[in-house]
Amino acid sequence: MRTKTIAGIAAVVLAGGIIAALLWPDDTAGDVFAGQPSAGESRAGEGGRVARTGGAGPEMAAKRQLVERDAALTARLCALQCGADLAKMAGELSGLPADKVPQRLGELRAGHPRMVQLSWVDRGGSPILSGGLPAALEKQLEPRLREAERAVETGKTYDYGPIGADGEHFAVIGVPGRDGTGIVGVVRQSITGKVKKMQTENLRLVPYPREGRYQIESVDSRTGRDITVDHVEENGIASHYHKQEVVVRFAAQPDAGELERISRDLAISEMRKTGYAYVFQSERSTAEEMIDYFRKSDNVIYAEPHYLYMTNGTPGGKKPNDVLFEPYQWNLPIIDTIPGWAISTGHEDVIVAVVDTGVDLEHDDLRGRLAEGMNFVSPGDAPSDDVGHGTHVAGVISAVVNNAEGVAGMTWHDRVMPIKVLDATGAGSAYAVAQGIIWATDNGARVINLSLGNYAESEFLHDAVRYAYDHDVVLVAATGNDNTDQPGYPAAYPEVLGVSATDGNLRLADFSNYGDYVDVVAPGVSIASTYPGSQYAALSGTSMASPHAAALAALIRSVHPLLRNTEVMDIMRRTAADLGKPGKDPLYGYGQIDVAAALKEAARLKQSIGFYPEWVRREIEQWRSREASGG
Repeated sequence: MRTKTIAGIAAVVLAGGIIAALLWPDDTAGDVFAGQPSAGESRAGEGGRVARTGGAGPEMAAKRQLVERDAALTARLCALQCGADLAKMAGELSGLPADKVPQRLGELRAGHPRMVQLSWVDRGGSPILSGGLPAALEKQLEPRLREAERAVETGKTYDYGPIGADGEHFAVIGVPGRDGTGIVGVVRQSITGKVKKMQTENLRLVPYPREGRYQIESVDSRTGRDITVDHVEENGIASHYHKQEVVVRFAAQPDAGELERISRDLAISEMRKTGYAYVFQSERSTAEEMIDYFRKSDNVIYAEPHYLYMTNGTPGGKKPNDVLFEPYQWNLPIIDTIPGWAISTGHEDVIVAVVDTGVDLEHDDLRGRLAEGMNFVSPGDAPSDDVGHGTHVAGVISAVVNNAEGVAGMTWHDRVMPIKVLDATGAGSAYAVAQGIIWATDNGARVINLSLGNYAESEFLHDAVRYAYDHDVVLVAATGNDNTDQPGYPAAYPEVLGVSATDGNLRLADFSNYGDYVDVVAPGVSIASTYPGSQYAALSGTSMASPHAAALAALIRSVHPLLRNTEVMDIMRRTAADLGKPGKDPLYGYGQIDVAAALKEAARLKQSIGFYPEWVRREIEQWRSREASGG
């Protein structure tokens, strides 16, 4: 394990504070990086963990405040990216003959559906309009549009918003062109409402998922006692499962006669097999009744509920030119990503599976970065994202770098394999998650990111995890967002690298889970990344921390493809920057991931003369394996 110098840490933290002061709205400037305890809370111990002293209220208030900050930052990301798009338009339109401008303006607006109206301003003439405003907005926006037009005529930029109307938010943005020309856009920012809804669920501000949606029940994961989750605080102990489904692993494969008897005895309406286990769905028997039935058999290794899993929120070391990198992506410099890029920016042969809600397959900033994936929610359909969570995770890992647009991913070349196992509510079954893990393993994933979890230790899911682990896959998972030391799965399985979240001051995020099973921490507060519709959003959660670690695992495998999964995880632990109490601790595990240090260690091992015979032996093994499989 390695400890960063105080000077190095201080420099990064100071930079984060300056950025926050400049870019956050005045009433929240810098707060997201400040890490100050809310009223009724205190910082306990050297690790700086938030300890409750006033009940659930302060914790919930802190989470609600973070949701509002993420929404506000998302609005700024939207405005900044739209400003960059408008600047490109202004440059193009400035060079066109006047009679060509109206048609091209319409084409540009059609290609940017968030821009409900565009106005081309040419000093001395009337603005050329494309699109129109909602009736409720016309009077409200009229003075802002005039201000924007005057600004661009004098060579100044203009940015006003968000403005609320009919339950939506809009912004007015003006960008000057040449010689008194310019463009003014009215931008719909409906993304902020979607982010607030998603983060309210991801940070467990509402009971989630609501019982009844999946015909599910909830159980106290510590005692197995049936409970009803009617308050958000109970999310931290609750494990949800299907009412009339059970997962069974047999010691010996049951024959057709035994399966027919089971179907008859339990009125089985559907039977599925994946990996080592079966999932049985009954027309009338409850999960508890079926478990009692199977446990009487000598041929059953385990019988357990079918749990439901949920979302848990430049070469040479040069900074990339992506529009949102410099002002908003504090998360990459703080883990030494930029100097790490001097060692490796990744390799397209290393695939990271994102087992999640799917990915926006048409996102401009993920174009060319996606491998073939699979949909286990609606088999046969593309693994498209109808939530936003998986798209955000994918962007952290591999958004296009140096395209002067949006955000920069941690890897430049490693590809993302979209595996959809969570539906439009952000929840999915253990069967789907297990299928996703196994399919990703069988189809070439070298790393799997699991930004999802439950507090139940499912042997069924553990079997799928073991399958991937036995096939040399690095598995990385989020620990959860309930501020509890209750072990969350799959992060707590020994085969998985469990990742908790930190803020810009290198402190454990107030919402982050913690415990002895945590391996490392990574940035997870107000992380800017890709979002469906070629948009960008700021989200918080251990779900956002986990893909940082998954991307690092992919970079390590890009530097040294012959390393085993155990060796990759060992490098990540040994090179982590120690935080909190010296050595491994329940708050920070081995510390915060360090990209440069980890890649240096991978490169050192690859170049070590002492290990050279072993690397040759492994290379021959891989070659023989490819030949045997016809690859």
